[in-house]
Amino acid sequence: MGLLDELEQQAQQRKASADDAEKRKSDREQVFRTQLEPGMNALHDFLGKLVANLKLLQPKKQLRFALVGYGDIVGYIEHEYDLKSNTQPGSREIVLSFPCLVASEECPTVEVIGASKVKTVAGAFQRYHLGGLLEPKKDGNGEVISAKFNAKGRISLTATFSADADGAAVRMNFVNFDALGTATKNVPAAQLNESTFDAIGRYLMREESNLFQEALSDSFRAQLRTKVQQDQIKRRWESKIGAQQKAELEQLKREQSLTGRFAKPVVAKKDDKPVAAASWLDRIKGLVKK
Repeated sequence: MGLLDELEQQAQQRKASADDAEKRKSDREQVFRTQLEPGMNALHDFLGKLVANLKLLQPKKQLRFALVGYGDIVGYIEHEYDLKSNTQPGSREIVLSFPCLVASEECPTVEVIGASKVKTVAGAFQRYHLGGLLEPKKDGNGEVISAKFNAKGRISLTATFSADADGAAVRMNFVNFDALGTATKNVPAAQLNESTFDAIGRYLMREESNLFQEALSDSFRAQLRTKVQQDQIKRRWESKIGAQQKAELEQLKREQSLTGRFAKPVVAKKDDKPVAAASWLDRIKGLVKK
């Protein structure tokens, strides 16, 4: 192949690659326009109605957050919701935040001894913007070597939903919901429906929700059912065989006991030579091999 032919081939390959990339980009933009953007609009409307109802009903919701070195922080949701939406060409973001007021009287008062342990707990309190360091005691160098902690303040809960034309899913970040920290989930554009919105709403309200339960395909569900059925059949046969072997073993023991009391061992002859009959132990071995 000549030089010009090689260059022409490389140019065609690059053009084909560029065309594929342009097509993928066009497909993503279409998914955003036809699925993601309408789905995000519907989600924003759903959250707006959810917030309006929660402000009216004011349900009392207790939350608990485990903090290493301290214990459980107990708080109650304050229905002060802040729902924001940011729309840009090719992207959309929705942010919902609300506070949880720490109930200091329901939180433990913990005495922490040791400079390193005090720093650890104090650092965690500072990270989550909590107050409640009491009675600090310092050594000669001014370092706190012991203190009591009783949590107070507010913990902010934030849910962020974002989508753009570069992806085919909504990215969801939940801060300080199940625990102190961030939980993340991606939801495909095709799943932006009432069922998903309901799961999101229940999760935000701290009710039982299947939002973080992964959906199983029909084929995988069928495989699981088949495996369960096979295991059940296997256990039934093992139980049946075990019971049968136990009964036969007891019967052999009774026969051996009677033979030992009332009869002499049976002897067979082969080629005029005595051959001892099979003992009951040999019969037991046969049962075990079944």
